[in-house]
Amino acid sequence: MKKSLQDEISALFESVPGKTGFYYKNLSTGETLSRNPELPLMAASVIKIPVLTEVFARMEAGEANPEETYVIREEDKLPSCGALNYMHTGLQVTLRDLYTLMIILSDNTATNILLKKFGMEAVNQRMRQLGLTVTTVNRLLFDSAAAAQGKENYISAGEIGLLLEQMARGTLISKRASEEMIQILKNQRLNGKMPFYFTGEVKIAHKTGEDDGITHDVGIVFAPQPFVVCFCSNETDVPAFERVIQKTTKLLYDDQVSQGTH
Repeated sequence: MKKSLQDEISALFESVPGKTGFYYKNLSTGETLSRNPELPLMAASVIKIPVLTEVFARMEAGEANPEETYVIREEDKLPSCGALNYMHTGLQVTLRDLYTLMIILSDNTATNILLKKFGMEAVNQRMRQLGLTVTTVNRLLFDSAAAAQGKENYISAGEIGLLLEQMARGTLISKRASEEMIQILKNQRLNGKMPFYFTGEVKIAHKTGEDDGITHDVGIVFAPQPFVVCFCSNETDVPAFERVIQKTTKLLYDDQVSQGTH
């Protein structure tokens, strides 16, 4: 990566306020670039990738079946994002439906059902086993009482980058699990950040997160040399940081194309 490109990316990050974390790794060359990669940041919906990882680990172990069913109750329903909030009470869904909706529509109802089923502590133990020390689930989504006590869910750009790298290399849980998780992330419907400058020709397996002053996007960009890139922010100017996400992803991709990388 040219020094001028690194400088251009640094200038973009320095143009926005708040706490930001960034991690980039070229999966072919091993080249990395990062800013505050271990900074703990409130996770918003990016915590759904660790939840997905735990669900797949339990299915791999034979402790859960993707076809098992759950009936949606009125008390399960949470505000957007998602679809289940708008569906009729009594709707029967499968475990596969739940984890798919959790990612592609960032469905909060599905996420809390999965967290209650598999356990927050199980997700945290799995992350520790995988070598992640910052990434932690401390509360359910929309748990205002827990939030009032200061309980938040945390990630860091570097740690989520590690999960995504393992997924890309087929070593997160298993090759089959990694491939299915990537396919789900590729079907992401919330595409206003990393994919902004790309039409369908560039595949990106990614997950977003948003809250007040928070905007994230983390994923695998299937460039000629695939790369992992994670953008995380707290206490920022959300529209400004989303422009940084859009521009930086394009710069990283175009750098490869300009060099004729294969």
